[in-house]
Amino acid sequence: MKVGDRHYTTIGLNADGRAVDIIDQRWLPHEFRVVTLDRLDAFAQAIAEMWVRGAPLIGVTAAYGLAFRMTEDASDTALEAAADLLQSTRPTAVNLRWALDDLRGRLRPLPPAERAAAAYARAAAIAAEDVEINRAIGRHGLEIIRRIAAAKPAGAPVNILTHCNAGWLATVDYGTATAPIYLAHEAGIPIHVWVDETRPRNQGAQLTAWEMAGQGVSHRLIVDNAGGHLMQHGQVDMVIVGTDRTTATGDVCNKIGTYLKALAAHDNQVPFYVALPSPTIDWSLSDGLGEIPIEERAEAEVSEVQGRDPAGALTRVRISPEATPAANPAFDVTPARLVTGLITERGLAPATRAGLASLFPERQC
Repeated sequence: MKVGDRHYTTIGLNADGRAVDIIDQRWLPHEFRVVTLDRLDAFAQAIAEMWVRGAPLIGVTAAYGLAFRMTEDASDTALEAAADLLQSTRPTAVNLRWALDDLRGRLRPLPPAERAAAAYARAAAIAAEDVEINRAIGRHGLEIIRRIAAAKPAGAPVNILTHCNAGWLATVDYGTATAPIYLAHEAGIPIHVWVDETRPRNQGAQLTAWEMAGQGVSHRLIVDNAGGHLMQHGQVDMVIVGTDRTTATGDVCNKIGTYLKALAAHDNQVPFYVALPSPTIDWSLSDGLGEIPIEERAEAEVSEVQGRDPAGALTRVRISPEATPAANPAFDVTPARLVTGLITERGLAPATRAGLASLFPERQC
């Protein structure tokens, strides 16, 4: 996608062919910064502290981090230690484990002298695959938007509610939940996006809104609790969100607050779709509530907010009493029964084991 007049992806090789350049998302929307990761611990820090975030991008970053380590030490011991370190950074998003397991499986049989080149090639392939998956999700989601638009008065916008950021900043390019929005916008379909702020880290307010503004998509920022009200008054035609892990039975783990949007959508007969790249499916799990680990993040994310002060400097301020502790579960699970459909790169599936099996028969055994 474009930032100003220049096309960017969220991650890519530095000119030296070893280090990796990323968009450091901690500073958006106020400052656009590209930083270079040139140490294994920097890759781990970037994932853990959310310089990069979003399940697909986390997986790609980890793959490049493992590749970088192989240029320093390609021994079995270094391979396993690097993979374990990167795996420990974020527990919920399955793409992280998937990417690391993929690389480990490919590198273990190789002699150490061949591992770095093979790792970089595979990391680049995972990044390219992510872009193609997101384009395909966009095409299938576009057809849903077309159908909704056709049923509305001529010229009336399709009103879409999002939650968190499942945009191009959460992937390598295009995004998952935003890919259909961008393709619909390019196709000339009138679109309006309600952007949930998504407390406590405000990925909607800081990232999704920045994306929408940059791509020229009509949008408006709302507080997290406004979604149900808008649905009650007929101002939402569809909800589309991303996912950090989805079970083989269609339960969806996504940013905290997603479950509440699904409940409101169900109560108001608003279709609730999940943009689901296949690497985010955890085929080993059947019960999202009982089996998906939910990351508990730092209290300060709840008790403090970041923004610009009147002088224009970025600062953090506390919004709660010093004596008040905070709980910060980062994700929740939306049961499959509340999901209208899963938009995958292979098409639209019901949120059921049979629905996913129909699109991915090779994963059934």
